[in-house]
Amino acid sequence: MTCWYEGPLAAFDTETTGVDVETDRIVSAALVVQDAPGTRPRVTRWLVNPGVPVSAAATEVHGLTEEHLQRNGRWPAPVMYEVAQALAEQAAVGRPVVVMNAPFDLTLLDRELRRHRASSLDRWFERSPLLVLDPRVLDKHLDRYRKGRRTLADLCAHYEVELEEAHDAAADATAALEVTRAVGRRFASRLERLSPGELHTLQAVWHAAQARGLQAWFARTGTEETVDPAWPLRPDLPAAA
Repeated sequence: MTCWYEGPLAAFDTETTGVDVETDRIVSAALVVQDAPGTRPRVTRWLVNPGVPVSAAATEVHGLTEEHLQRNGRWPAPVMYEVAQALAEQAAVGRPVVVMNAPFDLTLLDRELRRHRASSLDRWFERSPLLVLDPRVLDKHLDRYRKGRRTLADLCAHYEVELEEAHDAAADATAALEVTRAVGRRFASRLERLSPGELHTLQAVWHAAQARGLQAWFARTGTEETVDPAWPLRPDLPAAA
């Protein structure tokens, strides 16, 4: 039987107006689907006019200006529907979806669905659950004592995965997918017997433990930042925008 990291995988990524999942907006998104390692992936891209200002800091990260998005982006409501539908299609066929730092991208998508569609991301997976693989959580659990940051660029360097056009949603999704395959191969003895469904459940436990550890470190260093232990989706807040 083919191990999950040698089989069909998809990957999802977004670019946004900022880093606050409750108030910031999606400006671009991409879904990459690959049937097997080394095969040409199928890429779906979305460009969004968020309807709110795009800061210079955000543009500096992803290169998408407010003017460009107003001219070429689509309104959020139909895009969020299409994105959720595309992810639901992956869930329906049991294809795992790689999402680097899943609580960020998936929570942002959930808030956009609530904002523009009076819906939620969970509603799309009532029949078939979304199986998420988060390379950040996997790497941090499997190689927990390695020093250094674990951004996508750092993971690509560590696992020798090429990252072209960083902060382009399709490029980042493709790189995250390849990193996840590389993590699977490197830690095959610990992962090959686990199904994507089992891994999904385990990652929620691993992420919560990682969040508790980071929160304890923040407490020791006097940092007031709060770490959310929820994975892969943060619960809705009553004050969400």
